[in-house]
Amino acid sequence: MIDIDLTAEIAALRTTFADIRAVVDVDAVKADIDRLNEAAGAPDLWDDTVNAQKVTSALSHRQADLARIESVEARLDDLEVLVELANEAGDEESAEEAKVELESLQKVIGDLEVQTLLDGEWDDRPAVITIRSGAGGVDAADFAEMLMRMYLRWAEKHKYPVTVMDTSYAEEAGIKSATFEIDAPYAFGTLSVEAGTHRLVRMSPFGAAGKRQTSFAAVEVIPLMEEAGAVEIPETDIRVDVFRSSGPGGQSVNTTDSAVRITHLPTGTVVSMQNEKSQIQNRAAALRVLQARLLLLQREAEAAQKKELAGTITASWGDQMRSYVLAPYQMVKDLRTDYEVGNPSNVFDGDLDGFIAAGIRWRKQKTE
Repeated sequence: MIDIDLTAEIAALRTTFADIRAVVDVDAVKADIDRLNEAAGAPDLWDDTVNAQKVTSALSHRQADLARIESVEARLDDLEVLVELANEAGDEESAEEAKVELESLQKVIGDLEVQTLLDGEWDDRPAVITIRSGAGGVDAADFAEMLMRMYLRWAEKHKYPVTVMDTSYAEEAGIKSATFEIDAPYAFGTLSVEAGTHRLVRMSPFGAAGKRQTSFAAVEVIPLMEEAGAVEIPETDIRVDVFRSSGPGGQSVNTTDSAVRITHLPTGTVVSMQNEKSQIQNRAAALRVLQARLLLLQREAEAAQKKELAGTITASWGDQMRSYVLAPYQMVKDLRTDYEVGNPSNVFDGDLDGFIAAGIRWRKQKTE
């Protein structure tokens, strides 16, 4: 005789989900979709390519928001039906299926609940992540590449589109730096808690056998702005250099000087782009990223909140926010939230949701 009772658990999920719906404001989301659908259907939409991309991207993001809410609502209804059928038929297999679905919904709704905490000015924007190797020589460059793969795998698991904008390879192994975009709703708000210095402790595969090595890498996360215009950047304030894109070992991957490096002379900020095929496209992409970085610097100066927005990331001792320990024991620990796991290989394979959720809650508590 099967008698599975998940009434209390489902009721708790429905209460949490009702709060999430209220914060998300489903009616407002639907109104946005109607408005954007109308704009996307305009016959002259693609006369202005920049505006067209803005409209279609916003429509895609709002449709994804609504789909997540509607999917959870439907799954909650189906779960109640599944429990009822399992009890009526005495079906043990259906009862186990209901328990598995309950656990899955608890995670999904937990993730949605965390997203409701993302109410910052740019939290809903796509994210541009830059990873730079720090102290630690070859191991640091290798660690930087491990972190890049970690974030790309995280995005892949969530089915988020990724564009690698620029990669600077180190001579022996790994990367000096890399910049990539994750185009998803709330990508900046979600990933901004990953900004800071990351530390790796392991037995170095590049040094003497049996020697433990500590290395560092810096992660910068900025919002991707819709267009380079919110911050005025006079042409006299920038230097634009063009060069040929290159891959590992300096091997040429382009036969024209299409890669672009823009230096903002007043601040010394440098942005390189080599992902696009044309110099014009790379210049436009580089200006967007430069605009985002300058906007953050501007707001930091105005509000004196440098540590909260981007921080001074030195990628060395005394500045780390997370440690990845592979020897003499296995552990990844966030030093701000104390969240930790004992399986670094899963983390490096993109299992970051627990760290991100803990970071978002920690940040929210700090601001309350």
